[in-house]
Amino acid sequence: MDYQKQEIKEGIHLHMIQTNRFKTNLLAVFITTPLLQQNVTKEALIASILRRGTKTMPTSEQISIKLEEMYGATFDCGIEKIGDNHVIKFYLETINDEFLPQKEDILEKAIDTIFEIVFNPVTENEQFKKEYVEGESKNLKQIIEGKKDNKSKYALERCIEEMYKDMPYGLYKFGYVEDLEKINSKELYEYYKQMLKQCKIDIFISGQIENEQAIEKVQNSEYINNLEPREVKIIKTGVLAPKNEPKVIKEEMDVTQGKLVLGLTIDSKDVESKYIALVYNTILGGGANSKLFQNVREKASLAYTAGSNYVRPINNIYVRCGIEIKNYEKALEITKQQIEDIKCGKVTDTELENAKRTIISTIKFIPDEQDTQITYYFGQELAQNKLTFEEYEKKIENVTKEQVIQLANKVNIDTIYFLTSKEGK
Repeated sequence: MDYQKQEIKEGIHLHMIQTNRFKTNLLAVFITTPLLQQNVTKEALIASILRRGTKTMPTSEQISIKLEEMYGATFDCGIEKIGDNHVIKFYLETINDEFLPQKEDILEKAIDTIFEIVFNPVTENEQFKKEYVEGESKNLKQIIEGKKDNKSKYALERCIEEMYKDMPYGLYKFGYVEDLEKINSKELYEYYKQMLKQCKIDIFISGQIENEQAIEKVQNSEYINNLEPREVKIIKTGVLAPKNEPKVIKEEMDVTQGKLVLGLTIDSKDVESKYIALVYNTILGGGANSKLFQNVREKASLAYTAGSNYVRPINNIYVRCGIEIKNYEKALEITKQQIEDIKCGKVTDTELENAKRTIISTIKFIPDEQDTQITYYFGQELAQNKLTFEEYEKKIENVTKEQVIQLANKVNIDTIYFLTSKEGK
């Protein structure tokens, strides 16, 4: 597998991943913009509207017909929050030219199709089609209002919201109903055009491709030619200052199982410490061999689920436990004890090696999925840190027990969030 990055225009880059592992090519376009309260809802709505139709394919049915003509190509789009950046993502997967029954340039058709969806939406009277805006507004409203349906995800979102109160990362990626109600078709279209002038744009092509041909096809696209160069700045989330005491939030809802989330901060700006943090998190709660799983769930039988995940762009760890509501105090106590134990050096060689093997195994699987490859390289693009898979593995392999313990002593509990029942029982 070979990765190459090419600047098409200032602020617009093409990323090419040459790989023979798949019979498909996967194309992606990412539009990255700063995460801001006044824009987050508009951007989530734009992502939904663009998939509804283009000037030459004005309905979703016509887009589907076009995809079928391309041997059953598939298209999807979504929205993501990465640090203080809001990213609109578009994907189009097609069969590779090598596997077609007859010779034709399916890659060029795929590039034209995804660019048309992103850059050439259907409009009426110099604005987005009102029917589509109204329809997608209703759909987005349901998504926003439905975030409480998945209690585990909701608890995590609420913990993040409290940790980053009045800060960009605390915003919900799909936006807010009160902002949705203020949006009209004309203003939304004007904002979309502004985005295309100012935002960072990354184009990915993964598959059996010739780099020079891919560059030529992208550069020759009328949609890319119509875009202006732009000066872009990747927004990096600042490190939260340690608190003297954690913020404790308890929220009541109609639930039968309590959801406990601890938001942990790591008081370090060192890029290298993020590899140590990965190992630390895996020891703490990253799998069946972790301290949280073994001690909170298995030995104490206090949790249905117990684990943690490390969010690299913001350098935070989130501990998540699904517990019986009556076990809140005990589960919290034992969870805190696991964090303290690592600070005190209670890490065995076996725990360290198991954690490293778990992470390295995950790294080795990255080339096995095209979307995972793209996510990996885009993450590096935003982090401005280019690392091969082999270099990544080496970074993990070189982490020592002493480094894990040193980092553990920079870990602080920022926020404790507990979703409980209205009766508290």
